[in-house]
Amino acid sequence: MKKKLLSVVLAALTVFSLTACGASAGKTSAESGDLAYIKDKGTLIVGITDFAPMDYTDESGEWIGFDADLARAVAKDLGVEVQFIEIDWDNKILELDNKSIDVVWNGMTLTDEVKTSMNCTRPYLNNAQVVVLPSDKAASYTDVASLADLSFAVEAGSAGEAAATENNLTFTSVSAQADAVMEVAAGTSDACIIDLLMAAAMTGEGTSYENLTYTVSLTSEEYVVGCRKGSDLTDFINSEFAKFEKDGSLKTVADTYELTAALVPQN
Repeated sequence: MKKKLLSVVLAALTVFSLTACGASAGKTSAESGDLAYIKDKGTLIVGITDFAPMDYTDESGEWIGFDADLARAVAKDLGVEVQFIEIDWDNKILELDNKSIDVVWNGMTLTDEVKTSMNCTRPYLNNAQVVVLPSDKAASYTDVASLADLSFAVEAGSAGEAAATENNLTFTSVSAQADAVMEVAAGTSDACIIDLLMAAAMTGEGTSYENLTYTVSLTSEEYVVGCRKGSDLTDFINSEFAKFEKDGSLKTVADTYELTAALVPQN
């Protein structure tokens, strides 16, 4: 049932036009270009948060996930090592501009702030912001109006926080989406607003949060990878996405994390 709901929501999102940000903007990054800079230092530093199924650790502590696997493949084609650094999502733009990281690659929603502050790839996954709450209460909350009396947990600086603000909902900001889910599980918040793809992976039968489910969809969105303004890394990642789609490896990774229905065509 959960997968059916995910497929229905993602199918609806495909009616929205594909948009991207700044990929052809004027060069404002280092004169030598980010590609040369990254190759020279020998590492692609990827800014992430703990966000299944995009970036999370396996039993050995290695970062895996849809985004992690793709970032590792891109780094390999660049001839460099990949390094994943957990960041405060609210500071992602500062981290990127300060060169603490080279790219923000963590299921990042394309927003006006992101468009203005970063060079972005073409969208590669569809997404939405959804309400997560205890399964035994879900039937009472089926539209935005019914949410008015709930207290929400949201990730600071996230699309979920923006959705809560836009809909005049009462919320507390926490450091990560995973923390927002834990707030609901602990009963310290009535509900949370997180990414649909994360909600599908983390809640319901067979997950760590079997007593939670997702209901109302508040937005429709697309994921992009964020690079520095003017970065030539953007076009390289776009070309990699197109290559991965053509050779079938993009679908293989999507199949691994049950995200095939969310893929955005790259050619």
